[in-house]
Amino acid sequence: MAAQSPWPVIHAERISLADDLASLTEDQWSTTSLCSQWSVWETLGHMTATAKMTPPKFFLKMAGTGFRFESFGAKNIAAETAGTPADTLAEFRRVATATSSPPGPVDTWLGETIVHAEDIRRPLGIAHAYPPDALVRVADFYKGSNLLIGSKSRIAGLTLRSTDTAWTIGAGPEVSGPMLALVLAMTGRSAGLDELSGDGLETLRERV
Repeated sequence: MAAQSPWPVIHAERISLADDLASLTEDQWSTTSLCSQWSVWETLGHMTATAKMTPPKFFLKMAGTGFRFESFGAKNIAAETAGTPADTLAEFRRVATATSSPPGPVDTWLGETIVHAEDIRRPLGIAHAYPPDALVRVADFYKGSNLLIGSKSRIAGLTLRSTDTAWTIGAGPEVSGPMLALVLAMTGRSAGLDELSGDGLETLRERV
């Protein structure tokens, strides 16, 4: 049986994020996100650029930066943050229901939406309940992927067990905790580590 399309969840999560950011102050927009090289505003710019990307645009823009991924990302963010934060937020709202994306598995963009939304929300102290099924789907994707963020290698030799969903993977010392915290750790974010426990936690902490 084919998996359901993740696009309805992606769209709903983008819209929810936009609503959460509608009343941010200038200082809040400048807050460092969990992606420490980017501010909250820049992270939203990245999400906006991703929502507007297509495979042809991706390869053309990558070629324009000499296939340097960091330069490619920086140029896209600069373009999306050339105005004000309000401008970026308005553009993000405009493309919130787009189904365009760079090349790659569609679950990449579900993960991108959830993880980057949390990159923005956590430093701002904004709590959000993500759909449990979506978190499990993202974790199932990341557990077998080393693309860009190295999740597969990061959790190698460990058992991960969710305490709020029926999800367990791996073999070895256990790390347990909320599904969202596990996803953050899998993707190299230390923000959720204090919510986790188990004999494998120190190993995971060293890899994050």
